[in-house]
Amino acid sequence: MASTDIALKEAMAIEGALGVALVDVNSGLALGTLGGGTDLDLNAAAAGNTDVVRAKQRTMEMLGITGAIDDILITLSGQYHIIRPLTSRSGGGLFLYLALDRKRANLAMARRMLQQLEGKLEV
Repeated sequence: MASTDIALKEAMAIEGALGVALVDVNSGLALGTLGGGTDLDLNAAAAGNTDVVRAKQRTMEMLGITGAIDDILITLSGQYHIIRPLTSRSGGGLFLYLALDRKRANLAMARRMLQQLEGKLEV
């Protein structure tokens, strides 16, 4: 099992990673961040992406869609943003947020690595 700090470091090792956060979906607060900078405020991103997760959950409920969200992908002209809600018992109510440089990242590999990281993360 990996601690939050180790998990964030492993996420930042993903090719093209710009920043990563572990976020509480109930409060919108980042429980941990790594990377980011002046062009990527991870605390603001955590709060904003909490709204995205909540909106998708409400929409699924309204439509009667069962099951869980694997991940949410937002593609920008120069970046990929991946939101991965945690499904483990200890990770309920949390999600990983990863911002990637679109020119350097392999999206399929990044998604796979986040999935693997989720399985190792102990919160």
